[in-house]
Amino acid sequence: MDMPTNYKPFGVIEVKFKGSRKEFFLNSDNIYLEAGELVVVEAATGGYDVGHVSVTGELVRMQMVKRRVREEDVVKKIYRKATVADVDKWKAAKDLEWETMHKSRTLALELNLSMKLSDVDYQGDKTKATFYYTAEGRVDFRELIKKMAETFRIRIEMRQIGMRQEASRLGGIGSCGRELCCSTWLTDFKTVSTSAARYQNLSLNTLKLAGQCGKLKCCLNYELDTYMDALKHIPDNVNVLKTERGDARLQKTDIFKKLMWFAYPREESWIPIPISRVKELQQMNRDGVIPPDLGEVVEIETKPVKVLDYENVVGQDSLTRLDERRNQNNKKKNKSRNKNQRNDGPREGGNNAPRQEAGAGQQPRPQGPRPQQNAGGQQQGPRPQQGPRPQGERPEGGGNPNRNKNSRPNRNNQNRPNNPDNNRNKGDQPGTQE
Repeated sequence: MDMPTNYKPFGVIEVKFKGSRKEFFLNSDNIYLEAGELVVVEAATGGYDVGHVSVTGELVRMQMVKRRVREEDVVKKIYRKATVADVDKWKAAKDLEWETMHKSRTLALELNLSMKLSDVDYQGDKTKATFYYTAEGRVDFRELIKKMAETFRIRIEMRQIGMRQEASRLGGIGSCGRELCCSTWLTDFKTVSTSAARYQNLSLNTLKLAGQCGKLKCCLNYELDTYMDALKHIPDNVNVLKTERGDARLQKTDIFKKLMWFAYPREESWIPIPISRVKELQQMNRDGVIPPDLGEVVEIETKPVKVLDYENVVGQDSLTRLDERRNQNNKKKNKSRNKNQRNDGPREGGNNAPRQEAGAGQQPRPQGPRPQQNAGGQQQGPRPQQGPRPQGERPEGGGNPNRNKNSRPNRNNQNRPNNPDNNRNKGDQPGTQE
């Protein structure tokens, strides 16, 4: 958006550093900056630091009002945009943080200090390091600072933070499955009490109400105001309603639907009653009137529960699903082959005609689709009609009429061209009649 000609840009820039630390700096040189750019800024104790531009323009004025920072209090300046040499030195300093933190933890354990070093933040010029720690009480770390200064050869600053600030610096995933609010967008931490869970009818289970920091979750305050407005219409001290049928005790309250469930003694069913009727019964009990029963009952429509199939959501298919597809494809191929063979017709000379190899004095075998054979090795197709075998003695050179049907003659002898019996037709065999 083009600004007016007489518009003077706001001279304060918000810069973000490691973690959730944000500070305001003066842009005295009127450098054109955009959100996300790396800039070199003035450090509080000398030297310079490198950070990302977070907010520019009139939004910075709103942020200063929110944090209650006056424009006169902003003293530190922005030097320049970060050069290649500045970025290389800044990255080299950041690479030292992990090793420095583990060495400092070892030194703290040797001195038996009851503190937990959670994070280390190096300055952009690699001349100073800030150590963030958590502890239950005061810790005398003067000896620790001496040893760390001798080991790392830098200026050291120790800063104690709370459990919530530690979680915001380290980050993580909450029970909701999303990244922690304190490490993404939440900057100010408000006190959270167990009364917020009571107003929202949540179970007072510390394991469910506590976050990554071990304190109560910050999200308990998000909807608290909405519940407080809805609770204004809910009557108080309605634990028991006296009726002639018995004393009905309160079991559950739906704040937003404005329904209250009551149950008679020795009965398992709960009776939903609107708030208006509950107020009437409460007033009748105060006046000494006992009604015969609870009276008006709300009929709640129960929608059928939709059952979802989660069987194959994450790929939990059968291990043999590919084999089944192969078998189906093979069956389709076999069917197509059978259809092609039927269209081609039977082979000349009968299905049982002996096969001969192309040799001297013989014609080569005609080309064409080979007929399919069955499991016994014989060709499929219509058999030629044969006459009945004569009863009596077994003819010489003939086959055994009582032989097994599954048995077959040796085909090797039939395929030999020099065998005189190979060229013999089936009609010339003894024991057959035409």
